[in-house]
Amino acid sequence: MPSLEKPPVATSTVKWRFPAVHPEGYKYVAIATGITLLLTIVSNVLFWPMVGVVIWVATFFRDPVRTTPQGPGLIVAPADGLITMIQRMPVPRELAGANGLGDAPLMRVSIFMSVFDVHINRTPIAGTIKQVVYISGKFVNADLDKASEENERQHFVVEGRDGQRVGFTQIAGLVARRILGFVKAGDMVAAGQRIGLIRFGSRVDVYLPDDVVPQVALGQRSIAGETVLGRVAGVPVTGVAQ
Repeated sequence: MPSLEKPPVATSTVKWRFPAVHPEGYKYVAIATGITLLLTIVSNVLFWPMVGVVIWVATFFRDPVRTTPQGPGLIVAPADGLITMIQRMPVPRELAGANGLGDAPLMRVSIFMSVFDVHINRTPIAGTIKQVVYISGKFVNADLDKASEENERQHFVVEGRDGQRVGFTQIAGLVARRILGFVKAGDMVAAGQRIGLIRFGSRVDVYLPDDVVPQVALGQRSIAGETVLGRVAGVPVTGVAQ
């Protein structure tokens, strides 16, 4: 659901806020807390290490407020993480065809999420969810390219008001064991709206339309709902690791 908080006006200031925990994480925080209490009864030595585990679980499910750039021709990142690939690739068969992204190869931008990244995923553009396709599969390292075809994954196609379609895929990883979706086909979404999450370490692939130029560089870190991933008729960017 889109945030109901009013955005700050141009002349106001913004203060840092402690991120909330997504409701999906409540039960895991409760389980970790219960285990901590039980182990503490056995040995006080285990208390502080387990407190650290509880904090990590709560941090994993953090759901920070994001400010999404607005403007024509912008595609924002659907995930926090490391940009590991920017390359023209064949479209997955689940996203191909006249009702999807077509059959020609498209520029794919891959974002790898470690277990320390925010795992709430967001839609790259505003529009209508045209497809949601879930595929069960393996759990090999999400950093490997074969994960796109072998791992558990969930495909989305979003169509904007101008008819432009953007496809993206949630891919489970070596540690991830569950992909959750918050939207279904036919839903209307705003750019940067929460559409799902993946539990514990994973990857998201984004397939950019032909008229969209990537606005990120390999090795760059993206922020879901905020980083401009691509721009219609944009100028290619390069990066320098330093």
